[in-house]
Amino acid sequence: MAEVAQASDKVANTPGQKILAKYACLGKVFDGLPPNTAVVITIHEVESAEALLTYGGTMGMIAGSTVWAVPVLEMQVGTAVAEAKKFQK
Repeated sequence: MAEVAQASDKVANTPGQKILAKYACLGKVFDGLPPNTAVVITIHEVESAEALLTYGGTMGMIAGSTVWAVPVLEMQVGTAVAEAKKFQK
């Protein structure tokens, strides 16, 4: 966990991205992961896919961590059904 935290500090100011929130889960986070696995969830606002890849790739190289990038769409409360229908068209 210390190595991941140090790497995260080094790449926190990567151009084109802004960290909005960061959460750390320790212990047995999900079924299938070994005990004492650390999972860090970071919410970024990025200008491009390249900016996100620069951050995630650097984290993997510095700390040997696995990085999964999951796009998230922000929606107003009560509009999820209407928004989902837009994307199904």
